[in-house]
Amino acid sequence: MRKICFLLLLVSFYSFSQKNILSFEAGEFLKYRISYGILNAGFATLEVENSIIKKDTSFHITGKGWTTGMVNFVFSVEDNYQTYINKQTKKPSHFIRKINEGGYKKDKEIYFDYQALQATVIDHKHNTKKYYSIENDVQDMLSTLYYLRGLNFDELNNGDIISLNMFLDQETYKTNIKLIKREVIKTKFGKVNTLVFKPSVVEGRVFDDKETVSFWITDDKNKIPVKIKASILVGSIKAELIEYKGLANSFPIIFN
Repeated sequence: MRKICFLLLLVSFYSFSQKNILSFEAGEFLKYRISYGILNAGFATLEVENSIIKKDTSFHITGKGWTTGMVNFVFSVEDNYQTYINKQTKKPSHFIRKINEGGYKKDKEIYFDYQALQATVIDHKHNTKKYYSIENDVQDMLSTLYYLRGLNFDELNNGDIISLNMFLDQETYKTNIKLIKREVIKTKFGKVNTLVFKPSVVEGRVFDDKETVSFWITDDKNKIPVKIKASILVGSIKAELIEYKGLANSFPIIFN
């Protein structure tokens, strides 16, 4: 059950169009309820703030996930992810990952140098520092979502398969994502127009095959995840948006 509460929220997507759209801004806050079967498993949040890194204006984005109730008693999770994204290049300069998932712990920082095409990975748990080659377009787990939210999805058609590069721990992962359909779904706030995606994932680790994750993204200028469902080796997980504030654009709700 590793990465259950927060990994589901970090799945993102690429677009054929390179037109940038202001889909988020400092002050945005999203909160999700995580369900494991019929149980309320926990919550996850995503928050955007402004920051200055080496005189460059950046977004400081924090993602947190934690378990509650019976699930917390059986399998406690407390995750903290942070990324600093350069506002001009849309690339991360610094990524922080502190997780404790049922006793499985990681405490790592990654510094990205796109001129040297190198990632410096500091592992605080094992007191190590290592260097890895990266590609010029690589993103981290959290920055991926926000970089790609700024792109235009209008040219995507059902069945289109798109790819992205994400650096995690010591390796660059190439992920393929398929647009399944456009769909109107019910949310806590009313009906919402969405795009439904299925990403490919690593078989045999958390998920039980290569296409068990589905996620619904608002089909508007904000492009926020409102629903995620996944089958895992020991059951099923669902995440639903329950609170939002500070959106860059209006949230078009269908009330009838």
